[in-house]
Amino acid sequence: MSIPILRTVAELRSIVAVWRREGLKVALVPTMGALHDGHLSLVRAALAKADRVIVTLFVNPKQFNSLADLQAYPRTEHDDAAKLASVGAHIVLYAPDALDMYPKSFATTVSVSGVSEGLCGAFRPGHFDGVATVVTKLFLQTGADLAFFGEKDFQQLHVVRQLVRDLDVPIEIVACPTVRESDGLAMSSRNVRLREAERQAAPRLAEILHEASEQLTDGDPVARVLAVARQTILAAGFERVEYLELRADEDLMPMAALDRPARLLAAIWLGQTRLIDNVSVRPRQNAGAFNRATIAA
Repeated sequence: MSIPILRTVAELRSIVAVWRREGLKVALVPTMGALHDGHLSLVRAALAKADRVIVTLFVNPKQFNSLADLQAYPRTEHDDAAKLASVGAHIVLYAPDALDMYPKSFATTVSVSGVSEGLCGAFRPGHFDGVATVVTKLFLQTGADLAFFGEKDFQQLHVVRQLVRDLDVPIEIVACPTVRESDGLAMSSRNVRLREAERQAAPRLAEILHEASEQLTDGDPVARVLAVARQTILAAGFERVEYLELRADEDLMPMAALDRPARLLAAIWLGQTRLIDNVSVRPRQNAGAFNRATIAA
């Protein structure tokens, strides 16, 4: 079984118009391709809530800070289409060309302040402008009723939610839990860049974040827990910690004390690969059990 691959906005809108006339609910799963089980879990969640699902495959040049990083990003359209076909029917793949998305005359940028600042926003200037711009275009192009995003990119999720609220975009944003490998490593298209020894070391990040989360829930001081966790990450063989912060779950505000539901977020470098991850942190009365294979993140 194969799935339809659409290249232009006109093709996309034509098929969506048919679905609309049939009264069908449409879901969107935006991706940059190199699909893994994390992406496929979003597609399955979308299929459970909508009649038709559009999966976008577009390596967005506007959200890369490095030309080398953009060029190195894996492009596996044929394999991606095969994986999507295996998930089920009622899926179309939208894979536009960069020049169609951003013609030479393109002059508009969508920028979301507040939640885009700090964390990844501090180390990847312009990144979230690129995300907000392409997501806005995809919402308009697809006219979808729902859009599905993973919680691994937690700051991105907040940026998209803020954009939808501020611009009154008629779409529901559905957040889905991070999907992890059996050893706890958060699934990411960038994981293929890890060398064998690095891949063996990478799951330690999730373990350290969980250990810190438990200490915070137990009431240990935030500053001390973060300092120890940072040292532990570096001692485990990670080259650099870009950030390790406790932020409020609801609005991403920095937290000096655990007085409401929170996220512990980290970005680190392992070899030439940048990894991000986050775990949920709850005050003692809201704390839940930890399952190493499915860390709530």
